[in-house]
Amino acid sequence: MKKGRLIKGIGGFYYVDVEGIVYECKARGIFRQMKITPLVGDYVEITVLDEDHKKGVLEKIMERRTELIRPVVANVDQAIIVFAVTRPEPNITLLDRFLVLAESEDLDITICFNKADLATDNKHKELVKVYEAAGYKVILTSAKDEKSVKLLKETLADKTNVFAGPSGVGKSTLLNKIDSGLNLQTGEISQKNARGKHTTRHAELIAIENHGWVVDTPGFSSLDLDFIEEEDLALYFPEFAPYIEDCKFSTCKHLKEPKCAVKSALKSGEIYEKRYESYLKFMEEIKNTRRF
Repeated sequence: MKKGRLIKGIGGFYYVDVEGIVYECKARGIFRQMKITPLVGDYVEITVLDEDHKKGVLEKIMERRTELIRPVVANVDQAIIVFAVTRPEPNITLLDRFLVLAESEDLDITICFNKADLATDNKHKELVKVYEAAGYKVILTSAKDEKSVKLLKETLADKTNVFAGPSGVGKSTLLNKIDSGLNLQTGEISQKNARGKHTTRHAELIAIENHGWVVDTPGFSSLDLDFIEEEDLALYFPEFAPYIEDCKFSTCKHLKEPKCAVKSALKSGEIYEKRYESYLKFMEEIKNTRRF
């Protein structure tokens, strides 16, 4: 058998990269019987049935280090979460949802605010300030700025990266600038509602020039948090971490409890109000989910 990496799955066919050669494979029936779905990013073993036509059978899936829910992809090292500074305007609540998901999988995280060349005010600078204060690495990029593209490329090197974010923020355009051989389809912003048109139809693992991998994923407009427990949510807001142990109650959810160190940090400005508002909104959603 040969060992490789599952880079794409479409219509029951799985495409496996084995040292730069891609084999089209069908999965053994045992996976369906065991209710196991092969995922993009899986390390696998295949049996080659036809070397000339590069056909094979997917035999085994190695143990996964990580498994994201949305986008559904395995064995990712780093999340690159891309939002535009404008066109479309950044949805901060959605950005925070992506961050919670990435935090729950213990991924390295970089926030990329793209289309910096289109900024007409300083709102994006405030965004950078908020998320850097939360402990995140933040990069301002523009497809027209080679220096920023180079910095992003260096960030992707030697890692498997999920490139996630809503439609229309320029993910595919940035990837094309990082590796000109990719030729990914790019879309325009709808003039009617200022939202991006979906150009990536499925998750696909793409090899890039700097020995890294990128998962280019469809854009998303929502992200359910029903997999998060109420008591765990605060753990996925890293700026809360220095204060949690100082709360009076070990079960503190940082809502209305007395002597809450997180709320004290909020009042003193050490935690940004917008981030705390996302926390409250997510907590309420999780509570509502548990009621049903």
